[in-house]
Amino acid sequence: QVQLVESGGGLVQAGDSLELTCVLSGRTYSSWGVGWFRQTPGNEREFVAAIRYSGLTTYYNTFAKGRFTISRDNAKNTVYLQMNGLKPEDTGVYYCAAQDGAASMKADDYHYWGQGTQVTVSS
Repeated sequence: QVQLVESGGGLVQAGDSLELTCVLSGRTYSSWGVGWFRQTPGNEREFVAAIRYSGLTTYYNTFAKGRFTISRDNAKNTVYLQMNGLKPEDTGVYYCAAQDGAASMKADDYHYWGQGTQVTVSS
């Protein structure tokens, strides 16, 4: 089993920044992809960003490009999501997810999920 714990969410104003952290523990695979997803009010869970084990390949949803940056520190089993220029529509619960293999933009490809961290952006 792999456990994921997110942190870093909070209440911020529009235009502010937040850095979310996802720490993985337990059984870790030799190479695993990690993704961030979010569920905004009234919407389905959607892909935000993903990163391959090497950290050299990243993927972003359109709304995240230019504002969000995903990175990782494998020595610390930690993945980060830096979010800049936050907007009220970014409000939601952010989840990290991990899978043994390449990073994916599809939630169904991920085997392990964290409990989520709430991000609230006021206007």
